[in-house]
Amino acid sequence: MAATRRITILMTGAGGFVGPYLGAALNRRFGDRARIVATSRNALECPTLGMVVELDVTNRVDVDDLINHIKPNVVVHLAGIASVTSAVADPEQAWQIHLFGSLNVANAILKFVPESLLLWIGTGQAYGATARSGLSLTETAVLAPTNDYEVTKAAADLALGALGGKGLRCIRMRPFNHTGPGQSADFVVPGFAAQIARIEARLQSAAIKVGNLEAERDFLDVRDVAEAYAMAIENAECCDCKTPIFNIASGVPRSIKSILNDLLALSSQKIEVVQDSSRMRSSDTPRYVGDARLAQGILGWTPKIEFAQTMHDTLNDIRRRIR
Repeated sequence: MAATRRITILMTGAGGFVGPYLGAALNRRFGDRARIVATSRNALECPTLGMVVELDVTNRVDVDDLINHIKPNVVVHLAGIASVTSAVADPEQAWQIHLFGSLNVANAILKFVPESLLLWIGTGQAYGATARSGLSLTETAVLAPTNDYEVTKAAADLALGALGGKGLRCIRMRPFNHTGPGQSADFVVPGFAAQIARIEARLQSAAIKVGNLEAERDFLDVRDVAEAYAMAIENAECCDCKTPIFNIASGVPRSIKSILNDLLALSSQKIEVVQDSSRMRSSDTPRYVGDARLAQGILGWTPKIEFAQTMHDTLNDIRRRIR
């Protein structure tokens, strides 16, 4: 985006984990040049984004009306089901939100603001079974989804890529695992941190329940991920094609066991680790790691925040919330 150009940015799914961080990153990058219109399935007040207005992306008429009304220069499509478990529990809703919600947004852009940019937030998990090779995954790796979350996100990814042939300008982001303060305890890092904080507050016995600790995953700080999205908007003109794809990843495999041990080291309490069969996932891919050299080369993005800092900040955030 030109350095002096004023732009309107529409953000869907702004009430989720990433939305406030992205708002802060956009403010740092664009300042007063950017007007941010934040939406979520339910209206709410956000310290970073201000008033977040209601928008159900599965309602085509409402999506059309809003995009036609505000005429955004950029649409950041964050709206989605965050957890694999929730998508698997309600696959019909996952299809409606991930695929048809994304198509509603894309088609409204083509209809009312065809020169505008769609920044679509997908997932590195769409590579699915391809990750079983153990190799670092580039953007050319085959999408091979293995569950309802992965397949609905992969379907939207492919559908938006095809719409490039109809003129859609869309950057498809494939972020790998990201975490940080404010994330739900349904996810592994805040899940461990929440148990530690509850033990410290004498709200549960001094034993932490765990699932498979041997799996290796690629983790990022949410603040680095939000920065990548803002940089993608800022550098959109550097992309060679209408629907470029960028992995957002650290490139560093971390075992779940090492993450747990590092979090336990931040506590003064002596905590027992107990394996819980209900938390075991037999289909776990042993190693899942991304290659983000394309984002580094074209967008100039690299992760800046040490993962030790991420864990420290996440644990302290949960300690404050429990207190």
